[in-house]
Amino acid sequence: MQPIDRLYGSIARNPGVVAVAGTAAGDLTYAQLGALVAALAAAFQDMDGQPGSRAGICLGNTVEHLLALLATYAAGKVWVPLNPRNACAELDAMIAVTRPTIVVDDGATVRALLAKWATKVPVRVERDAEDAQIIKFSGGSTGVPKPVVQSIRCVNAQADAIRDFFEFRADDVNLIAAPLTHGASCFVLPILEVGGQHVLIEQARAKAIFDAIPAHAVTTMYAPPTLLYALIDPPDAPRAGVKSLRHVIYSAAPMPPRRIRDCQRVLGPVIETAYGQVEAPQIIAAMRASELLADENLTSVGRPSSVATVGIMDADGAMLPRGEIGEIVVSGPLLMSGYLDRPADTARTMVDGWLHTGDLGVMDERDYLFIRGRLREVINSGGFKVFPGDVEAALAHHPAVAECAVFGVEDPKWGEAVNAAVVVRPGMNVTGEELTARVKVELGSVKAPKKVWFVERLERNAAGKVSRAAVRASLEQQIARDVR
Repeated sequence: MQPIDRLYGSIARNPGVVAVAGTAAGDLTYAQLGALVAALAAAFQDMDGQPGSRAGICLGNTVEHLLALLATYAAGKVWVPLNPRNACAELDAMIAVTRPTIVVDDGATVRALLAKWATKVPVRVERDAEDAQIIKFSGGSTGVPKPVVQSIRCVNAQADAIRDFFEFRADDVNLIAAPLTHGASCFVLPILEVGGQHVLIEQARAKAIFDAIPAHAVTTMYAPPTLLYALIDPPDAPRAGVKSLRHVIYSAAPMPPRRIRDCQRVLGPVIETAYGQVEAPQIIAAMRASELLADENLTSVGRPSSVATVGIMDADGAMLPRGEIGEIVVSGPLLMSGYLDRPADTARTMVDGWLHTGDLGVMDERDYLFIRGRLREVINSGGFKVFPGDVEAALAHHPAVAECAVFGVEDPKWGEAVNAAVVVRPGMNVTGEELTARVKVELGSVKAPKKVWFVERLERNAAGKVSRAAVRASLEQQIARDVR
């Protein structure tokens, strides 16, 4: 099965049903969407007739972007998502690595191709399950992003698992507000396969989102925590008009329990979560809204999905029992094929069929997975291992803390000293001494920050995930002065 067949099935079953709503040209039925995708796919094949060649799409959240993505699949090509918000130098580097033969960076070009190739259809391309379908760049909290090859097998496994886990159905209306180049793209095929509807918002502003939800009876939305905070933090955030919501799914970064409860109060008891990496996209584990209402689940990322076997492994490669912290490893059809043209990196990350995620975690007796931080970010302070995620969770319990990031700083006494960067909620005040004292009560003196830095914002990567390494780098000069 080719991933595009998920769309083709719905076109055959529901040609007159609306597939994409609210575009500048009006609503698109499945039949109309299919015709546009076919025309653009035919144009792509005319540009490059080689199956499996690459198409880079560098557009915002527009219908042209959605059409180009689907047309890439229909033309038998490999999708290379390029976020237009990235710096030009970064985009140039991504293009140099992936070498796409087609680059689409202008909606007007898409519209011109659609007009020229109207009524045309592409040649059907059958590709093997292990052939590449997507090349995405990893966006972890540390290190240089690497080009990840997601095969047709991987994309199909992801779509099956998302569709089934969240039980999407034909009356689901999915609001695409987060960038299509990232996690939001994972929900495109599952929604189309069940005969649902997509609504796109180019500028993810709170007002636009709150206007779109009742206007289109939106049921589903994927959002990283940063987008959710933008929705719930304004004091006048609407609490009406969201009754149609059934799924508000977050991933990319953990949310403190207090913030999850804030989201539930504003958006309703519909908050759900998923855990994945570009190397095993979106749904290594996940949790439904009813589960996330329970206090004991607030710091969990859920239970393993149907396409991922999850284990906790020690440094010697032995599996650990429930309750012990180690590296999260994953096997199953969700895994990437490897890193493009980087066999050594692939060999280090994928060992004996297991993807080494670099995340530290623990599984409880109920099979719920809890993330404790990144393996390379563990702080060795005075001979004790300190997991940044534990300290961040303790800091987040203070009502004045909006966000925080914990990292290690070289220290002559401790080896590494625990430091924290904290963003304070508007209108509130707190001192570093107060926060340190709170952590001491919860976790003990060893894990308490030796220094708290108050900042206006935390550095993030292109996926919106807080980068502890970048946060530390942004404070480098202040840290150096403090050490002197």
